[in-house]
Amino acid sequence: MATYTLPELPYDYAALAPVISPEIIELHHDKHHAAYVKGANDTLEQLAEARDKDQWGSINGLEKNLAFHLSGHILHSIYWHNMTGDGGGEPLAKDGVGELADAIAENFGSFAKFKAQLSKASATTQGSGWGVLAYEPVTGRLIVEQIYDHQGNVGQGSVPILVFDAWEHAFYLQYKNQKVDFIEAMWKVVNWQDVAKRYAAAKERANNLLLAP
Repeated sequence: MATYTLPELPYDYAALAPVISPEIIELHHDKHHAAYVKGANDTLEQLAEARDKDQWGSINGLEKNLAFHLSGHILHSIYWHNMTGDGGGEPLAKDGVGELADAIAENFGSFAKFKAQLSKASATTQGSGWGVLAYEPVTGRLIVEQIYDHQGNVGQGSVPILVFDAWEHAFYLQYKNQKVDFIEAMWKVVNWQDVAKRYAAAKERANNLLLAP
C-alpha cells in the first residue's frame, strides 16, 4: 500500500528570510509537516486494521483524522513551492504568467481586489486555517476559499494553486499574534511561476470531475 512521505524543501531554511525566519521554516517543515505525514500513514494503518477485524467503532474518528492529516500534508506540500526568495510582486505577462494574471483580473476584477480578498480570508480565519486561491472546475473560474483547519469549508473538486498558511505555527515565533502582518509579508515571497504552472495543470485536468454519466 502506498504511503505518504515528507517532501524535501526546494530551498534551504534561510531562503525566505526576512519574511519567514530559518527557525520557523525548520520547525514548520521538519516537525509540523512531518507530523501530518505520520498522522496520515498511521490512520491508513488503523483503517486497514478495522477492515481486517471488521470493527468499525472508531470509523468516524478515523475518517476525520485521515481528512485532517492528508489535507495538511497536501496543503503544506503546495505551500513550500508557492514561495521563493526571488518572488513577490504581481503576476505579469512579461514574466511569462500572463494567462494567470488575466484569469485573476477576469474573476476578481483586478489583482488588487484579489489580493484584498485572499488577504482578508487568510487573516480572519477563526483559529487555525488557510487562505487559498483555487481553480473551480465546474465553472472554470478561480475562487478564494477560507479553509478551517486543513479540510473544512472546501468546495468539492476545487484545486488549490496558491495557499497561505494561517496557523499560528507558521508565524508566531516571528510575528507573535500579528497574523495580519504575516499575511501582508507573504506577498513578498509568492512564487508566481509555480502558481501559474498549477493553474495550467488544473485547467488541463478539469474534465476529471464527472458530474453526470
